[in-house]
Amino acid sequence: MSRTPITSPGASSVGPYSHGIDAGSYVFCSGQTPRDPATGELRSGGVGDQAHQCFDNLFSVLEAAGLTPDDVVKVNVYLTDMDDFSAMNEAYASRFEKPFPARTTIGVASLPMGARIEIELIARRP
Repeated sequence: MSRTPITSPGASSVGPYSHGIDAGSYVFCSGQTPRDPATGELRSGGVGDQAHQCFDNLFSVLEAAGLTPDDVVKVNVYLTDMDDFSAMNEAYASRFEKPFPARTTIGVASLPMGARIEIELIARRP
């Protein structure tokens, strides 16, 4: 199986990994925190605002792969405080259309740079 890295100026990374990997029928996007790729700083505001930044970053990777949010089949969300679930859920619902992708939400102790949320996704080529 071939693995082709995907990079996007609209995404950020804090380590030695690809923004995404094209693996034939599937594109695997690395987790994105709410880091603004232009400034390197975490987006201010609540978890809803931060979730939107995560999706902006992720959707730029999808675009670089020639895909759209409609091609997303699985999303994993990591929250440092499960009390933020409702705000994340509202942001999530505004970024996808039905049928929504499968999703898992996991509470974690901490995330890079003190982020409160990180999101990763998998998309499938039509």
